[in-house]
Amino acid sequence: MTSSVAAQFEGQESRILRDLNEPLVDHAEGQLFLNDAFKIIMEEVLCKGTDIKQKVCEWKEPEELSLLLDLELRATGEPRERLLQRVKDVAKYSIKTSHPRFFNQLFAGVDYHALAGRFLTEALNTNLYTYEVAPVFVLMENEVLRGMRQLVGWTEGDGIFCPGGSVSNMYAMNLARYQLLPDVKRQGLFGLPRLNVFTSSESHYSVKKAAAFLGIGTDNKAVHGRFVHDRLVSQGAVPFLVSCTCGTTVRGAFDPLDLIADVCEKHKLWMHVDAAWGGSVLFSKQHAHLMQGVNRANSVAWNPHKMLATGLQCSALLLQDTMNLLRNCHSANATYLFQQDKFYDVKFDVGDKSVQCSRKVDCLKFWLMWKAVGSNGFADRVDKAYLVDQIKKREGFCLLQEPDFVNICFWFIPPSLRGKEGNADYQDRLAKVAPVIKERMMKQGTMMVGYQPLGNKVNFFRLVVFSPVLSQKDMDFVIDEIERLGNDL
Repeated sequence: MTSSVAAQFEGQESRILRDLNEPLVDHAEGQLFLNDAFKIIMEEVLCKGTDIKQKVCEWKEPEELSLLLDLELRATGEPRERLLQRVKDVAKYSIKTSHPRFFNQLFAGVDYHALAGRFLTEALNTNLYTYEVAPVFVLMENEVLRGMRQLVGWTEGDGIFCPGGSVSNMYAMNLARYQLLPDVKRQGLFGLPRLNVFTSSESHYSVKKAAAFLGIGTDNKAVHGRFVHDRLVSQGAVPFLVSCTCGTTVRGAFDPLDLIADVCEKHKLWMHVDAAWGGSVLFSKQHAHLMQGVNRANSVAWNPHKMLATGLQCSALLLQDTMNLLRNCHSANATYLFQQDKFYDVKFDVGDKSVQCSRKVDCLKFWLMWKAVGSNGFADRVDKAYLVDQIKKREGFCLLQEPDFVNICFWFIPPSLRGKEGNADYQDRLAKVAPVIKERMMKQGTMMVGYQPLGNKVNFFRLVVFSPVLSQKDMDFVIDEIERLGNDL
């Protein structure tokens, strides 16, 4: 080895050793970047993204958007200014779900106290499975769940925050089966009888998914009339769960819980209430009657990230059970996490209640928001949800039905189709109206409203009006804009 090569090698070796002795993260530089990135977030997402003078979306086709974002990942990193531009680009081309004219989903708007909780959750970056790594959040989650159970009407019980209402519904089905057939946890599905779940045709598709994941099966059989339970039992089946819905996704309908509870009690069936959308009416004295009888359920799924605008995700499964069913059903007793000889009360190690190991903190944003506005503030938000009387009065607008709550479903009938309801091609032509108007509104960026068919009903708009940033002016704009975009069809 020549002296020059040896010197070069020794130089590299000393640099490597020096680098190993220094942290790879420069906190000062990182915090400066974060401050600058946060300024962009404030301006692009929270200022422009809530301004009615700005677009809801900057629509681009997938190929063009991929090129604009330069999504390819490379071996070498990029300079700070380039990264900040990327932050700005992501904000620019993303849908502004906090915009007053975003009506596309069952979530919308922004609550700044909840958003502070979301930022704090990300910064603390902990895992909600043991008290030793998440002491604040174990206690906080317990308190938030207690407050939610109290609104349901239970003085005791259990619960857990889940990664979405779909998982809450699956947990409920798994718990119901485990309570009936506890050996299924050890022995699996072999030798089990054919199990049956009752739910409505408009229940959330996650009920069907849960039946598939849990090995129960998804063959749908429409059963109606009296003595359905007895007929199925006579055929060798074992009904074990009724999954009710409070606030269906499309029409916002509420099942009659007291009547269903009577049947469940008679036949000893687990009663689950999917109130992911409608659960927040429990804060309102004016609307809580829609969930009359929910206190008789065994389990309730409820997503504050929907009607209360807590922010994605915030989904709770509430249980009336006080016998540790959730822990017994889901636990694996991993000894590297859930040692029983810890120096504190191990009942606060809640991780074994969950199918997950890593579990995000979802309670902080809701807790901070609840602290800020109180239960009365939540009631005011639910009571302020708009019903659009203009739709009934405006020519060319036709309600699918009288809304149960805040899901307003309607057709816009262009002038060319009015008075032609009896024509053979009327339904086919009407079905094409909503998709074209949706395309136009998105490409112009003026607003976002969802549409869908339902059963034998052709495509209609679903306007969901609950966001705390809405005003009557926004409601008027929606009607005027749909008319403007569709009058020439």
